[in-house]
Amino acid sequence: MRILLTNINQLLQVRTSPIEKVSGTDMANLPLLENAYLLIENDLIADFGLMDEIPEINFDQKINCEGRVVLPSWCDSHTHIVYAGSREKEFVDRINGLSYEEIANRGGGILNSAKKLNETSEEEIFNQSKKRLEEVISLGTGAIEIKSGYGLSVEGELKMLRVIKRLKENYTLPIKATFLGAHAFPTEFKENHQGYIDLIVNEMLPKIAAENLADYIDAFLETGYFSVGETQQIMEAGKKHGLRAKIHVNQFTAINGIKACVDYDALSVDHLEIVTDEDIEALKNSNTIAVALPSCSFFISIPYTPARKMMNAGLPIALATDFNPGTTPSGNMNIVVATACIKMKMTPEEAINAATINGAYAMGISATHGSISIGKKANLIITKPISSYYQIPYAFGSNLIEDVILDGKIMQ
Repeated sequence: MRILLTNINQLLQVRTSPIEKVSGTDMANLPLLENAYLLIENDLIADFGLMDEIPEINFDQKINCEGRVVLPSWCDSHTHIVYAGSREKEFVDRINGLSYEEIANRGGGILNSAKKLNETSEEEIFNQSKKRLEEVISLGTGAIEIKSGYGLSVEGELKMLRVIKRLKENYTLPIKATFLGAHAFPTEFKENHQGYIDLIVNEMLPKIAAENLADYIDAFLETGYFSVGETQQIMEAGKKHGLRAKIHVNQFTAINGIKACVDYDALSVDHLEIVTDEDIEALKNSNTIAVALPSCSFFISIPYTPARKMMNAGLPIALATDFNPGTTPSGNMNIVVATACIKMKMTPEEAINAATINGAYAMGISATHGSISIGKKANLIITKPISSYYQIPYAFGSNLIEDVILDGKIMQ
């Protein structure tokens, strides 16, 4: 099947040479073509260029993209979309003055989601989760990472990861599974942290590895959750099972966790609402990318990741949703890009780089996704007629997506 897109107003993120990620001041450069064409052959990008130079092309379907912007699908590298129920009562609790920590101490937060998940069947969790996945696909997400972490028991974590595996089997977009058993300490292990870590290391991980249920490992490295030393144990155990780390860190406090993650060659460190100069130094010249989650900052009124300071230091930044029932009940990457521009003062070019090629890097797929390059997967967004790509963050409350293409197929 050959699909030809013609008369594209702006074709974004055009990369003729392979690129893993974009860092520092380079993030301000978003290569594009105006009045362009793009050819899809089966599930891959086969050719692109200027309409003035279009060769004679045989095609099965032609789409006139006059006035429209075409760009790679969003790559959302941090989500928790597999969960049961919702936590809207906690939303109201926060309005009434309770903090994230106070809600957690009252049995809310992650432990609340864990209780609901363990009481819900695998089939029901799958049915709830697939609706969320289909929603984010319609909003332009063409690659996604999904974490466990609401089971907090051997069976609960396995149940979540099996649901993620079923989603992988039923949908064509890349789905990366991250094992987040170290999301919080269950009530019965509140005074016995090592006992729960032993459960993760000695019981959960071997079963997960045996069923090939995870691509990465994660922990909530934060004051009141997992300490640096405890997280190092989790990363070491993951490494033995071939699971590279992607770690929640510096959401509320900076406790030298980022250096520990870099020392373990973590693929990403996520949140970073609080960042010290030492953290920035640790990230320099590493393979670890920082992932900012601005819609989480927006929803629970905490600081935003200091992206400008980090980019000025030469670091790469990725953007993701953190879609979860407690602190970010939204998987809309368009809102994330807009919020990054509005609240983090990232330029549209920087934000789109962060949400495409850098998002792909943050889940290990930038060789196949995240840019318009020959041979890469044809996962694309076609906007409605708009004057320029600046409209994407500018019109932050509008759905500007006309069509979504996944694996070379137009999604209906």
